[in-house]
Amino acid sequence: MTERRSFTEEFKREAVRLAKERGNVSATARDLGVSENTLQNWTKQLQQTPENPFPGNGNPRDKEFAQLQRELRRLKEENEILKKAVGIFTVRPQ
Repeated sequence: MTERRSFTEEFKREAVRLAKERGNVSATARDLGVSENTLQNWTKQLQQTPENPFPGNGNPRDKEFAQLQRELRRLKEENEILKKAVGIFTVRPQ
């Protein structure tokens, strides 16, 4: 069983741009190592829905992952601030 390859949105957009620029979908697909049919599908998707042409299966997870990373960073910063505050307000016997 062969493993299914996945491509980034940036790669797909660039492949479509190259195919349009060259005017030759089959040669561009061959040069990039994708099937001609795949490149034609990417072109159609980009034309039909330019705002979100390649939603794929990973998009929601990637957005959620990025959001969780931001939240984790924020919580770590808050935790460090609280640690410093505890240090400042803790009375140390002399």
